Amino acid sequence: MKTRALLFLFVLLSFLSFDKTKTNPDDVAIKKSLTYFVNTIKAKQIDKSVNCIYPKFFTVVPKDQMTQILNMTYNNPFMKIEVSNLKFGNIEKPELINGEYFSIAHYYFTMKCNMSSMNDDMKKQLNTMLEKRYGKNNVQYLSKEGTYTINAAMRACAVSKDRQNWKFVIVEKEYKPQLVKVLPKKVLDKI
Repeated sequence: MKTRALLFLFVLLSFLSFDKTKTNPDDVAIKKSLTYFVNTIKAKQIDKSVNCIYPKFFTVVPKDQMTQILNMTYNNPFMKIEVSNLKFGNIEKPELINGEYFSIAHYYFTMKCNMSSMNDDMKKQLNTMLEKRYGKNNVQYLSKEGTYTINAAMRACAVSKDRQNWKFVIVEKEYKPQLVKVLPKKVLDKI
């Protein structure tokens, strides 16, 4: 009886570990597209970054304005930003809605922002904004270097027609009013 119980336990554990190692092709495709998106930002290839954004988002923020925003953020001489340590959290199973697949993807990265050229008042304002956006525990100021280190936990909605090429929209509660015009209600309800 003990042998059967041990054998059953071994088979069950083997099955569970095999089940966890199966790779989901949607997860792989979403991670690949999201990694490309983050890498274009890292390399400051803003036009390529903008091409990774879900086209319907440009009905809310025009494409040229989005390019300007990203350029002001990542190519700003007063605020040098480095992105590193991209990691993935939960990626939801894609859901077909009106001919497109939607999946919420959780991801994390570290941002290092050099603010040494800013005055103290600007640094205080930025610190308040960063702590509000990312949480006080995720923002660290290194005064000797004049840099912030931010551990950013992010969510994006991945959208695809073919489940191979994915476009993204950042989905956070503060953006929800704008996203009403972009994403289906079923997706918005998850934010």
